[in-house]
Amino acid sequence: MDRRRLIAVARGDEAPDLVITGAKVFSSFTKEWLDETVTVAEGRVAGFGDPPAKVGEFETLDASGMYLVPGFIDAHVHIESSKLMVDEFARVLLKHGTTSIVCDPHEIANVLGTDGIHWLLDICEGLPLDVWVMASSCVPASSFESPRRPFTVGDLESILNRKHALGIAEMMNFPGVISGSDGELAKLEIASATHVDGHAPGIVGHALDAYIAAGIRSDHEATTYEEALEKRRRGMWVLLREASNARNLLDLLPLVKEFGPDNCAFCTDDREPDFLYREGSINQMCRASVAHGLAPEDALLLASLNAARYHGLKDAGVIGPGYKADMVLLGDLTSFRPEKVWKEGRLVVTGGETIGVEDRDVPLWVRRSVRNAPVGPADLAVPCNGGQIRVIEIVPGQLLTNEVHVDAAISGGVAVAAPDRDLAKIAVIERHHATGRIGKGFVTGFGLHRGAFASTVAHDAHNIVVVGVSDEDMAAAVARLEELGGGIVAVVGGVVLEELPLPVAGLLADLPVAEVVERLDRLHEHLATMGVESPSPFMTLSFLALSVIPSLKITDQGLIDVDRFEIVPLKVDT
Repeated sequence: MDRRRLIAVARGDEAPDLVITGAKVFSSFTKEWLDETVTVAEGRVAGFGDPPAKVGEFETLDASGMYLVPGFIDAHVHIESSKLMVDEFARVLLKHGTTSIVCDPHEIANVLGTDGIHWLLDICEGLPLDVWVMASSCVPASSFESPRRPFTVGDLESILNRKHALGIAEMMNFPGVISGSDGELAKLEIASATHVDGHAPGIVGHALDAYIAAGIRSDHEATTYEEALEKRRRGMWVLLREASNARNLLDLLPLVKEFGPDNCAFCTDDREPDFLYREGSINQMCRASVAHGLAPEDALLLASLNAARYHGLKDAGVIGPGYKADMVLLGDLTSFRPEKVWKEGRLVVTGGETIGVEDRDVPLWVRRSVRNAPVGPADLAVPCNGGQIRVIEIVPGQLLTNEVHVDAAISGGVAVAAPDRDLAKIAVIERHHATGRIGKGFVTGFGLHRGAFASTVAHDAHNIVVVGVSDEDMAAAVARLEELGGGIVAVVGGVVLEELPLPVAGLLADLPVAEVVERLDRLHEHLATMGVESPSPFMTLSFLALSVIPSLKITDQGLIDVDRFEIVPLKVDT
């Protein structure tokens, strides 16, 4: 950027690159709509008002009747949950008005280590989307998970040396933080970190005080108004989340209506490609918020300036002199559908299409990530002599699960699925080092009555997770994932009904978003014929393997009681 020229344009002594006239311009600091002409130069907003005729020619856009707002910022997102390569992810987000994201790449970190994060940062260079990174603090999320390799404090420091790195990503090991674990405290004391994101599902009272006292400044896991209010009262930033399988926006919106938008921001956390493609990103949260009574101006603050303020992005979130010319032109303040989008003054979306995003290459070492030991039906057997067993109960629309106790279904000395009782088998298979380690259990809530479905997306260590009512179909699904090098499959009677290959670290497709969504649609249709009615079955499946979301989860090491933070047996003690 030539700042001297930018200043000259602001003075009115040189011609700008772009002039936008006629729009209502949002003032982030006063929540006013200004009838101002906006001038742009050197990728920045130069100022307001018509340039003098003496400066010469420049591009002009008449935006009469429209609204010019700052580019949207996602305050916390995992790119990998979109199942899209970063170039395609950028195309989708830009189309919906998001020009900056703050991401935690702990998915690819669990699969590929620090090399994966550095590769991700490298290929994000030059994208017309600002990708800011928080250094993944919990690889693995807990000692009950098995990633490619654990991260050290030195690993985090190496990430924080990158120019697009900010602070420490969500501290998911909240029991470790609250108890004062030396390992967790060492991460919090890294000097080069600007700030630390939180992850404190259901944590309140003295435990919350301890968590915040550790220096953690945000949380995106609140699911109720009361929980979010307690966290905000104690000084935390509350990031209102609307993910594919954790739709908390409407439950938390009263917090903003009653107390205003300060210290709150929007985030999508984990959104699957169909949600992004059809409904959008942060703009969808604006649309839903306004539809439920929030003032458009407050929604826009949550979507831009507030996220910038929390993360210390000093030149984003505002249409004003010297700020990045990241701007979205809206036709109305109800649909929040972008007519045009500029990234640093460059037009990147027009006519509903993203332009100027170049494809990124994927090296072989990033593709070759599935290394599980072979799994046969016998490996999935669960010896059991009857009695009550622990079962993971899905909570619809949430990442939280319950622990329920049911009578085991026994056949030939092993516990088996009981579709008539909505009892399916679940297994997590270690896939990074071919150890052959398998965690086995049971789950209720899917409604599965035949076949199996499986995925290499299993938060956060991303081992293979499979659910089924037939051991043969479960083994067939695992075998197909190994052949694909990662993905999602549905199997009935040993036949693969549909699949979505995810060859990039076993997490991402190298396909256009429309094809990814089409394949997901077909997978959902097949799962419906298998009895599954969940709106996001694969996201639900993937989070059953996350050992830091209460209450009962499963990893390759076995069943995890998250509340007590320990491995528990399948059988209930009597």
